[in-house]
Amino acid sequence: MAPKRVSLAEAGPVKKPSHSAPTRVRVSVRLRPYMSLEDEGKEGPCVRGTGDRSLEILNWRNSMETMSYQFDAFYGERSSQQEVYTGSVKPVLSHLLSGQNASVFAYGPTGAGKTHTMLGGAEEPGVIPRAVRDVFQMVREQSSLPASQDWEHSVSMSYLEIYNEKVLDLLEPRDLDLPIREDKDKNILIPGLTQRAIGSFSEFESHFLPASQNRTVASTKLNTRSSRSHTVLVIRVVKSQRSHPFRQLTGKLYLIDLAGSEDNRRTGNQGIRLKESGAINSSLFVLSKVVDSLNQGLARVPYRDSKLTRLLQDSLGGSAHSVMITNIAPEQKYYFDTLTALNFAAKSKQVVNKPFTRETLQAAALKRQREESAQSENAPKKRAKESHDRPAQMTDVSPTARSPPVEVCDPSVLERLLTLEKLMMGTPEKDRLNLLRTVQESRQEIKKLKEKQKELEEQALAAQSLLAESRKAAAPSLPSASSPSDETLFMNHKHPSLLRKTSTAKPKKQQAIVSPLLVLPVQPLTHAIVSCKAEQTKMKSHVPEGKENWENWETRLDSSVLQKSRDRILSLLNTGSLKELKGLQRIGDKKAKLIIGWREINGAFTQVEDLQKIEGISAKLLTSFLKANILSTIAH
Repeated sequence: MAPKRVSLAEAGPVKKPSHSAPTRVRVSVRLRPYMSLEDEGKEGPCVRGTGDRSLEILNWRNSMETMSYQFDAFYGERSSQQEVYTGSVKPVLSHLLSGQNASVFAYGPTGAGKTHTMLGGAEEPGVIPRAVRDVFQMVREQSSLPASQDWEHSVSMSYLEIYNEKVLDLLEPRDLDLPIREDKDKNILIPGLTQRAIGSFSEFESHFLPASQNRTVASTKLNTRSSRSHTVLVIRVVKSQRSHPFRQLTGKLYLIDLAGSEDNRRTGNQGIRLKESGAINSSLFVLSKVVDSLNQGLARVPYRDSKLTRLLQDSLGGSAHSVMITNIAPEQKYYFDTLTALNFAAKSKQVVNKPFTRETLQAAALKRQREESAQSENAPKKRAKESHDRPAQMTDVSPTARSPPVEVCDPSVLERLLTLEKLMMGTPEKDRLNLLRTVQESRQEIKKLKEKQKELEEQALAAQSLLAESRKAAAPSLPSASSPSDETLFMNHKHPSLLRKTSTAKPKKQQAIVSPLLVLPVQPLTHAIVSCKAEQTKMKSHVPEGKENWENWETRLDSSVLQKSRDRILSLLNTGSLKELKGLQRIGDKKAKLIIGWREINGAFTQVEDLQKIEGISAKLLTSFLKANILSTIAH
């Protein structure tokens, strides 16, 4: 038997709760109305309710038996949006004003009515509009109480979706995957997520309705508007105290619409839809693993294995008052999806959360109060000092009397004043003074090092000039061309540079020994080598990026043969099947599916270089792809 539920009204208001008693996840099941058009075999419904908390489903092993389930609430086919909201969601909203978190999320297979439960329509609004409207109503009621005159309330919202394991902002759409972080208090944060302040329900609608159009939806065989992502709406309620001690209570409401699990054999997903379905099913599988780990009491819970479970960390096994609404379909073709959803719901109701109040002190208000108190304390001293200095200024006539007193400039007086100031200041001010002193010492040391470096540089320059003068004085003059000593020079078979005296201060460089006949062409040969290297560098710099390896083979091919090969590859990219695309060099199963998906969305490729528009195909990979396939085509 499920434990008896106690509403908030029965329990009474909680005054300044710091840590509430552990509470488990409250699980409700909602059965979608039976649709005869969906029942192709006309077999009738496979599930029915047996009470306001129980239901039964046919046993797939034996059609003569049924399996029973017990939950916190069961809403049948004729239940209204108001009944679902009042019975399951509204009781947890009051915790927001106490600085605690609440979470409501819809779970179930695709086509079971999750989005209808959360959003609803104009005539029957769902959980999200009803909850936001009631939050503003509770804030207005509490603000009007005499005990709340010293408090002010503010409400803000954020809206995001998890699409293909990417966290995307819906209020300000950008193709940017936002990171998920955790602070020291185990609170989940999303840096860069837009947060809008809202003061009324109409202002909420003005932000929420346009943002909802940014959610990714698509048509499948089971649902014409199937959600392709998980969406999370965060309503943040901050309650701030205007006077000392400036307490601040923060409560968050998470309203989550999960995408449904899909059987791709029945949905007919291909290409991009198949990739989306894989990401959805993978995140829901990790969600099931998290629930199993919590129920088994394992030391490691795999929250980080998926972006969805990372965001739901506070809702499952965390510090939020959580409600899960499981949506199921009664038709026979949804039987195994319904059975899986019921089994997951039965496991989820065993998960225990530990809510607590998030209370902080407003740092800005405390700093402002400190400054005001310091100013009020220093005001009398300042007035006394001004009144004391005014007569002295009136009696001072000579210019020398207007200068600062000599005693104030005395270092010993300054030192005593600084010591007195340190004793009067608090510990943070002492730390600041120590830091300033350390910085001053570091600057002085750097200044000394710069002066020493400058002195060493001057000595080095003087030594270099002295060395150059000594070399100039010691170097012998070169013999002229008509001098008779040329014969002696060539008889020694040595280059003239080898006969020069070298200084011991610089190591001798090894030089080549050449024959007398090669003495004159040395300078032109060096110039030619330098010119050749410069020409090679210039030619190399004109090679286009990504074409370095093409010079060895593409320039040697006939242009007509090369164009035919490129046309054949382009034709395969536009008309080839999955098997034919996998037959291309450098194209595997994953890239072949991406090519087909891109072709379905954007049409035919106009040129082979359009492959770079597909995710995962870089310019370097395209170059390798073209080279391998063109050479393979010519070889065959």
